[in-house]
Amino acid sequence: MFTGIVQGIGIISDVIEGQAIKSFKIQLPNTESLEIGASVSVDGVCLTATSIEENIVCFDVIQETLTRTTLDQLEKGESVNIERSLKFGDEIGGHLLSGHIIATGIVNEKSESGEGMDLSILAPPSIEKYLLEKGYVAIDGISLTIGEVSNSRFNLHIIPETMRQTKIASKQIGDAVNIEIDSTTQTIVSTVERMIAKK
Repeated sequence: MFTGIVQGIGIISDVIEGQAIKSFKIQLPNTESLEIGASVSVDGVCLTATSIEENIVCFDVIQETLTRTTLDQLEKGESVNIERSLKFGDEIGGHLLSGHIIATGIVNEKSESGEGMDLSILAPPSIEKYLLEKGYVAIDGISLTIGEVSNSRFNLHIIPETMRQTKIASKQIGDAVNIEIDSTTQTIVSTVERMIAKK
């Protein structure tokens, strides 16, 4: 489990193409107490550490994950949002996340807002029912509050601290982002749909 409070930026040091998987070697901002088999959120995707050499950690990614997320687009030298898995007793500053991406979206608009930034994200129609103003969403592993929603577009208002701690400020119009919807929202919507279907 994760909280969507990104702990730092990782740098892709190598990408290794395999027959069935793609391996990413990532320079993490902190590997203290990290062990092989531990879960790490990379741009919001829950991955398992397969090897650790000082601050370089390797993650193997299967084709299913590559297809459903933005990870397949990553290249050597690019940056990624990093969050280590939640430990018992840790403060939950964002909202609970599983690292299971529900869809990818596209940055539709981007503008400065004082010292912050506003983004508009175009999401697939299949997840429109989960997009609620003032609801929670994770974009590339960042816990954010949804602003105005219009059809399949939703707005995000990014504060300077989030811009400093994550790579979201580097996103440009047309860039893809990983989307994870708050699990409570998913559960409520699915339950209501089942109840209506029974009637």
